[in-house]
Amino acid sequence: MSSPSRVAGLHSIVENYDCILCDVWGVLHNGKAIWPDAAEALSKARDAGVTVVMITNAPRPQGPVLQQLQRMNCPEGVFDDLVTSGDVTRALISELDGPVYHIGPERDYALYEGLNVSFAEPAEAAGIVCTGLFDDYNEHPDDYVERFREYVSLNLPFICANPDIVVEVVDKLLWCAGALAREYDTLGGETKIVGKPYAPMYDEALSRAEAVRGTAIDRKRVLGIGDGLPTDLLGAANNGIDCLFVTNGIHAADYTKGEVDELALAQFLTENNSAPQYWTKTLVW
Repeated sequence: MSSPSRVAGLHSIVENYDCILCDVWGVLHNGKAIWPDAAEALSKARDAGVTVVMITNAPRPQGPVLQQLQRMNCPEGVFDDLVTSGDVTRALISELDGPVYHIGPERDYALYEGLNVSFAEPAEAAGIVCTGLFDDYNEHPDDYVERFREYVSLNLPFICANPDIVVEVVDKLLWCAGALAREYDTLGGETKIVGKPYAPMYDEALSRAEAVRGTAIDRKRVLGIGDGLPTDLLGAANNGIDCLFVTNGIHAADYTKGEVDELALAQFLTENNSAPQYWTKTLVW
């Protein structure tokens, strides 16, 4: 497995691509604030003729995520479109023949807006929709194991609206819905996931990019940018696009001691069977 090339900035590779599919949380912002250099890099890629579509495993539809970016004072012109895991998960929810049992914070109920959905406790539900832990600052996936045994015995399918295992909020890692889906699957439950790294997310994002450009896009000229191995890097590999790995994200502790240890990074990627084409500490132009 070949080691990825370090890039000094996006400018050095941008001419090889017509489209960028870029992660949001961990690349463009840290959960609290926009990284100006990342915003500038994406804006300049657009100036160079590249279509930029943000792809995020946020379990809410596009609207609330755009509002969140506005509250963070994200500059205008950073991207052409944005696709969320919530957007593509709504189709799975619509297929349920009966009420939903929701697992996750109240803020994520925007996921259901416009859908003909009712809610019930597990014994009366047709399925579970999980957007995260009820209290991601204080709970752990282990807290859900016993109740999941009951849900599995009820044959409830588990729709995961956010495949991320963890997310970094400033300097703290918080558990996400993907960690609960992993527990449910381990217990023998049926899980349904369509966000990154799965094909529906990338198909929708590329469809949006082609609508912007007015022409088909060759996947050989698409670059994925992200910081998560099981989502961004695996998604790029599985969907036939190149990848720029942003190392100063959720995996940084595995190969960073002040600066990135390139030998440790190469070993980390090899051990995780991951082979991005490029890496950079943070996204810059």
